[in-house]
Amino acid sequence: MRPADVFGFALGSLTGHPLRTALTLGATAIGVASVVLLTSLGEAARRYVTGEFASLGTHLLIVVPGRSETSGVPNVFVGQTPRDLTVADALALTKSPGVRRVAPLALGSAPVAWGGREREVPVLGSTAELLALRHWELARGRFLPAGDPERAPAVCVLGARVSRELFGPREAVGEWVRIGDRRFRVIGVLASEGRSIGVDVEEVAIVPVAAAQALFDSSSLVRILVEARSREALPRALDQVLATLRDRHQGEEDVTVVTQDAVLATFDRILGALTLAVAGIAGVSLGVAGILIMNVMLVVVSQRTAEIGLLKALGAPRGQVLALFLAEATLLSAVGAAAGLALGYGGDWALARAYPALPLGPPAWAAAAATGVALATGLVFGAAPARRAARLDPVQALTGR
Repeated sequence: MRPADVFGFALGSLTGHPLRTALTLGATAIGVASVVLLTSLGEAARRYVTGEFASLGTHLLIVVPGRSETSGVPNVFVGQTPRDLTVADALALTKSPGVRRVAPLALGSAPVAWGGREREVPVLGSTAELLALRHWELARGRFLPAGDPERAPAVCVLGARVSRELFGPREAVGEWVRIGDRRFRVIGVLASEGRSIGVDVEEVAIVPVAAAQALFDSSSLVRILVEARSREALPRALDQVLATLRDRHQGEEDVTVVTQDAVLATFDRILGALTLAVAGIAGVSLGVAGILIMNVMLVVVSQRTAEIGLLKALGAPRGQVLALFLAEATLLSAVGAAAGLALGYGGDWALARAYPALPLGPPAWAAAAATGVALATGLVFGAAPARRAARLDPVQALTGR
């Protein structure tokens, strides 16, 4: 038989039982579509997170008090207390030639009240450099004033949600609010959204770092953010930061400096592994579809024993009968995979319209792998029924036994 005859035989067998064929195709299509959609969501999450980090600059250094030990044992459990970071440390870092900006960070929580309304919010103490360093935007007003960070002017900048909940439709800029036991004049409202430095940007109140330290009665900082002059200058800036703080801390390297690139690479690895995991979970459904194809083909063989006997009586060799049934199983897998790709890309397009902020789009390897696995399962699970058909005795098959 010619290849066209084999294809026509398989196609005729499938179209002769439309319901059975549709159910089998549906199982394969759902498996392929699941792989496409889930890998698209995983990749979208990875691209979104890495994009957000990259938008903050790839030459950012985060200085944390306390040295990270390779043993994994925190210093506090072995009798050592990390030395506090101070505003003076941050000022010393501004003199490093490889450093462009430095923003000290003090963090606490306090009630913010105005006109009988009050709510508890994170209070962030920093300097004017924080706005440019974190790439935030202002909706109204201005950010913290530049100047000596050890001065504590009574001004603050509110997150958008804090401003709405305290002032409603009224303009917040120019009003006085009470934060903890102190009064601050609102000079700006942030327009930025999302999380940064572990807090929701819309839910924060930002005050000068000296005011935050006075408010929480603490001279220590939780972080110092340092921006290098360029990505190429990052290693040099890192060495300068460590050297400066070592000199200030009596020769001890008692801080940890984390680069933005390191954080970005960690998230990239975690989310990449998550994408592979969900692809594997979705791939299980392709195995289920393969088992369904095997069961359907076994039923086909039992229903068509007389036809198989006639083919063998007319001189069809075992290899020809094997090829006919393998072609049918492969055709089921191929059409199901094509339908699954169409369904998966269609669902991805719909999700992209519904959630435009997510950079949806399945990776090329996922579509190729899903198609390949679908075809492979069709061949593997279709082989057993095909061999069974090829081994039938023509005389017994003609009698329907």
